[in-house]
Amino acid sequence: MNRNDHTPKGLEPGLLMYKYKYEDEESHWFHAHRGIEILYIYNGHGEIMVENQTYPIQDHTLVWFQPYQLHQVMVPPAPNRSYIRTNLTFDPSFLEHYLTAFPFLEKFFRNMWKGTLQRPVFYAMNNTPILDLLEELHHSVNDSAANKEEDTGFLMLQLMRLLQKQVSDVQTEDNPIQSRGGSHVERITDWLDEHYKQPFSLETLAASLHLSPYHISHLFKQYAGITLSEYLIQRRVREACILLANTGNSIQEIAVEVGDLSPSYFSQMFKKIKGISPDQYRKSIR
Repeated sequence: MNRNDHTPKGLEPGLLMYKYKYEDEESHWFHAHRGIEILYIYNGHGEIMVENQTYPIQDHTLVWFQPYQLHQVMVPPAPNRSYIRTNLTFDPSFLEHYLTAFPFLEKFFRNMWKGTLQRPVFYAMNNTPILDLLEELHHSVNDSAANKEEDTGFLMLQLMRLLQKQVSDVQTEDNPIQSRGGSHVERITDWLDEHYKQPFSLETLAASLHLSPYHISHLFKQYAGITLSEYLIQRRVREACILLANTGNSIQEIAVEVGDLSPSYFSQMFKKIKGISPDQYRKSIR
């Protein structure tokens, strides 16, 4: 596993890390971050893999990586060609208090943070104000003024607003279910999120919501596009990623924590979703 030395090494809560317009002949790295990472590629070719989906790299590509989302960037060497990019990695809490006065922008940000993106890669961004804003953000981050954090927060709000305008054609969802379903599906989702650590019983869910088991299964699959079991697996793996990144708990302990699972089944489930083992994932976190 090759890792580029210029990649940000970590993220303290409430802070951001910014590396502006730096260059290499090639790059090969494979990891996940605790925070959100925005990667802007000015020049480069190769491939980006996000959660087992592969996207081609083009000049002026913007990529949005969600927290704990495993991704791989592969830029091979090429004659007379460099890989030039900007990396912005930040804890989502950095923006939360700035967004309270902007409910629609806050909803967009939360969707990008926690929702399901149809694709995380956006092309042909060179004809947008984002380029100038990234440069302005570079100057703000490196400023020593007393109001540095406030200026940076304001520029981050502007960046989110520009992204909101640019990616409006790409649907996002609050989670894999909520934005597509009615009140019943939202109640099902809330119940699953509250009880995912317990062994699942469709009969218990149905009794709690006063719906028939068949109706729940049919409605959920119709609006979510996945089964109840598939949603539970995704929810448990998402929680496992947080525990793998932020605790020293053993695989066995995490398997019990996210659903009272056996270590072997948990590892099998995790690898099916992430493509690597829990131990490999833990080593990939930065």
